[in-house]
Amino acid sequence: MKVHEAVRTRIIIVDDHPLFREGLKALIGRSDMFSVVGEAGCAKEAFDLARQENPGIMLVDISMPGKSGIQFIRELHKVMPDVRFIIISMHANADYIVEAFQAGASGYMVKDSASEGLLRGLETVARGEVFLDSALSGEVVEKLLKARADDQGMEDDPYQSLTSREQEIMRLLAEGLMTREIAKKLFISPKTVENHRANLMKKLNLSSAIELVRYSARLGLIDLDTWAS
Repeated sequence: MKVHEAVRTRIIIVDDHPLFREGLKALIGRSDMFSVVGEAGCAKEAFDLARQENPGIMLVDISMPGKSGIQFIRELHKVMPDVRFIIISMHANADYIVEAFQAGASGYMVKDSASEGLLRGLETVARGEVFLDSALSGEVVEKLLKARADDQGMEDDPYQSLTSREQEIMRLLAEGLMTREIAKKLFISPKTVENHRANLMKKLNLSSAIELVRYSARLGLIDLDTWAS
């Protein structure tokens, strides 16, 4: 006998690849414990959808158009603290994983493991426990323990002092866009972009473009390996 729909944990999938979302929905459909109530391809859509659907768990990719999955989790966690998040990403980098948990994630899984571990991860997080993909290295655990010992999370990071517009421009700069390209994309003047750039660089105590790229990669806003290639 199937569990009644009303008692299933509500799931929202956030990934910019429709085919991957379809695959996740098919896997989740095998369980009577969960129900997919929505899907989104970017952080903005996901934020609005979460406020509308009030999910129990959100499956989130790191690399998306606009804000990264880590940044999205950090912001939504502040206004909807009861929502649990599982990152499902192609990245197995320890720094990304540490940042994800510091932002408020309850689980982390690499995409290659999703077919085998997704339901187990959902069940673990639904119980209020933390899930870490078994495919991830011991380095991750070591860095997580060190981050906890340091007790110096993202709340103290100067990135939090940036306005939403400065954060948006910072990401675009880190992705390699020029001032005029950013101005055109955001429908603002090049002078306004330059003013925001100067302000954010001062707030973050950065002095060069490469420092900005490295800092953005550390936050999980961009993939440094992809950028370098």
